[in-house]
Amino acid sequence: MNGRMGRLSVIAFLLAFLLALLPYLARGATPDEVSPSPERMVGSMLMLGFRGTEEADDPVFWKAFREGRVGHALLFDKNMADGGPRNIRSPEQVRALTAALRRTAPLPPFIAVDDEGGNVRRCKPAYGFSALPSAAVMGRDRPERTWARAERLGRELHSVGINVDLAPVADVNTNPGNPIIARLGRSFSPNPQTVALHAWAFGQGLAAEGVIPVLKHFPGHGSSRFDTHLGTADITETWQTAELQPFQECFSAGWPGMVMVGHVSHRGMDPRLPASLSSAVIEDLLRGRMGWQGVVISDDLMMDAVARRFTLEQIVLLAVAAGNDILVFGNNTAHPDPDLPDKVHAAFMKLVRDGSIPLWRVRQSWERIEALRRTLGVPLNGACRRTF
Repeated sequence: MNGRMGRLSVIAFLLAFLLALLPYLARGATPDEVSPSPERMVGSMLMLGFRGTEEADDPVFWKAFREGRVGHALLFDKNMADGGPRNIRSPEQVRALTAALRRTAPLPPFIAVDDEGGNVRRCKPAYGFSALPSAAVMGRDRPERTWARAERLGRELHSVGINVDLAPVADVNTNPGNPIIARLGRSFSPNPQTVALHAWAFGQGLAAEGVIPVLKHFPGHGSSRFDTHLGTADITETWQTAELQPFQECFSAGWPGMVMVGHVSHRGMDPRLPASLSSAVIEDLLRGRMGWQGVVISDDLMMDAVARRFTLEQIVLLAVAAGNDILVFGNNTAHPDPDLPDKVHAAFMKLVRDGSIPLWRVRQSWERIEALRRTLGVPLNGACRRTF
């Protein structure tokens, strides 16, 4: 009897293993996807910006991308250093660039932009893309209109090979003087329910066209008085629990994309670290109390709110320990580092090899990323047409 039970256990294990492989085999997955190396899993946790419109413009990035040491790309339209063009000049040029990225990458990459509407757009009308009003304007209209606008945006992004939009903003406009949210028209409304409805509509419009939406900036950036690009934004005295409502309602309704955690600091949540580097915020609040089990992506880890306080190795260690699955390094600053792709992957691998970051933690993020990667290019169509 024991021998028979043992054989049945082995058969059951093999069947479970084969079932787990089916999604990979169905789309012709590579051996790396089925049994990835630590180097490849670490690469899939990194999204970096790069210079230029073709491979020759940034050989260090493209070599790291080709080797899987950087898994995902972030596109900008301008260089912060000199205001000159960066990755986006026209729809035709972007289409060729993203096609080259997909050909180069050993695994399907996330290719992302910030396209919220209004003042925050990388694919601007000046480059031949459609106009899109700000969140503040959309929030004064019906959610159905926001949905339709996001669908049109999703079709346009998908047509040029962009599969992730770092939008919508789910921040509640609780501080009209906020220099980075309210003054730029990035919040849908001062009303949390209105924000929830429009953020959901925007995300579903993108997802209906096969573009992954990113809900941001958890746990809420709307009450801040400062810009995290320039330094610390302490929300301890201004933040309200109502700022969690848009996130919670979108999670409960079945949010189809990622969640971005901001660099805001709340001493009541974590007396030492900003939200983006805090396990109390990500693991305890976001995943634990609010139930989000999907991919968490950081805000740009080269923003001054974190880059001025920590070394590159400290940032990687804290971000991963906090629960981030994808670490973003835009490398679009006044002084970009041409060797950053090599440096960030090497720093991450050093932390894995010395045990500071356990391999199980890397695999945990890999599995979340792979589950989302399998949805790339798959429109949700009518299945997502529901509200809360």
